[in-house]
Amino acid sequence: MHDLVIFDCDGVLVDSEPLSNQVLVKNLSRHGLDLTIEDSLALFLGGTMAGVHVKARELGADLPDDWVDQVYAEIYDGLRGGVSLMPGIPDLLETLDENGIPFCVASNGSPDKMKITLGQNGMWERFSEVMFSAHVLGTAKPDPEMFQTAAERFGASNPVVIEDSASGVTAAKRADMRCLAYVPSGDGERLAELGAEVFVDMTDVPTLLGI
Repeated sequence: MHDLVIFDCDGVLVDSEPLSNQVLVKNLSRHGLDLTIEDSLALFLGGTMAGVHVKARELGADLPDDWVDQVYAEIYDGLRGGVSLMPGIPDLLETLDENGIPFCVASNGSPDKMKITLGQNGMWERFSEVMFSAHVLGTAKPDPEMFQTAAERFGASNPVVIEDSASGVTAAKRADMRCLAYVPSGDGERLAELGAEVFVDMTDVPTLLGI
C-alpha cells in the first residue's frame, strides 16, 4: 500500500486554473500578447510564473521586470473572490484518514496563494503543516526534488503523486514515483504518454490506491 499521497494544488485540490488563467490572459493582453484561455493553459499549465514571464516575453509581450509581482497581485485578488474545491476532494481526504494514509501538497505555487485557495475552503488547517512550495524550496516541477523532499520528510518508501500537468507528471516520473493524472475532461493522452495513469473522477482514487 502507498504510504504517502502527494497532491498538486491548482487543478487537483482546488479549481483555480480557469480563474487564474482568465486573469493572466487579460494581463498579457494589456502587454501586447493576445492569447485565449486554451492557449494559456497549453503554454503555461503546471509551470512557474517566472517561467511564464520568460516565455511570454519570447512570444512578444512587453513585460516589466517586476511583472511577476504585479500579476500575482491580480491573480490573488481574483482568487479571493471564490474558488471551489475539486469535486470529491473532502471525501477522498476522509478516506485517506480512515485508512491511515498521510497526505501533503506539493505545488509550484506560493504558500500565499495556497492559503487563499485552501483557506476559503476549510483546508488550510489540513495542509498548512504539510505544504511543499517551489517558492520556499527554490526548485520547481519538472525537477523531482520537491516530491523527493516530501517523501523524505514523511519517511515514505512508496509514495504516489496526484497531478494534472505535464511538468508535474514529469517530476513524479523523474522521482520514480507512481503518478495518477486527474483529467476531468477525459483528454489525458499527453499525460498518459508521459507515464501517468489517467483518471477522470476523484471517486476513482481509492480503487486506484487499493483501499
